Amino acid sequence: MSRSVVLAALIGAVALCGTAKAEPLFAFLAPAAPTQLAPQTAALAPAEEEDEGPVDARLRRQIVSYAGHEAPGTIIVDTPNTHLYYVLGSGKAMRYGIGVGREGFTWSGVKSVERKTEWPDWYPPSEMLARQPYLPRMTAGGPGNPLGARAMYIAGTQYRIHGTNAPSTIGKQVSSGCIRLTNNDVIDLFNRVQIGAKVIVLPQTALAKSRQASLAYAPQSQSRAQATWNTIQPSGRY
Repeated sequence: MSRSVVLAALIGAVALCGTAKAEPLFAFLAPAAPTQLAPQTAALAPAEEEDEGPVDARLRRQIVSYAGHEAPGTIIVDTPNTHLYYVLGSGKAMRYGIGVGREGFTWSGVKSVERKTEWPDWYPPSEMLARQPYLPRMTAGGPGNPLGARAMYIAGTQYRIHGTNAPSTIGKQVSSGCIRLTNNDVIDLFNRVQIGAKVIVLPQTALAKSRQASLAYAPQSQSRAQATWNTIQPSGRY
């Protein structure tokens, strides 16, 4: 059979099939046609843990009565009960749940806020690096930073009032002396606090049954701090 006859036969076969559905002669070389799939609802990966705040009702941000004599704008850290009060005035204060220093790392005194930072970078102090040499020397500000969304630096100390990327630690004694709030709460507090605001940190030993315990405040502020504690503790608002 001659080549011309074979070629004619192939052309004839293609022509006969053309009325059905044309297919490329070398379909195996052509790119695969996209497959049309039925619409589906994609299963989204769990989002990064959001700062929804502590579940315990006593740790949620709320306005409470305050019968003390501290000026509006004062911060009172109730260490043993893991609460922070921001005095509003007119007999009211905003109360927040906090995380405080673990055993051996609590402190007390009367200080002030010297500066404020949004999404602060974290530089672990040398003392912390000596205890935990595996820590990074610097962590840039952002959602993964342990200082959270805001920080208020306490004058004369290495301590801060700051947010956290671990909201489950609120209400616990876990830090190296800093005071932590949920990111939502620290943003609220940050927007209220002014540079120079007084910060009163009550000692861990100031419990309801031992109000006469000696408080380690600066001498000129000791009686005022004690009076503040006495106005908060008897109310039972915890």
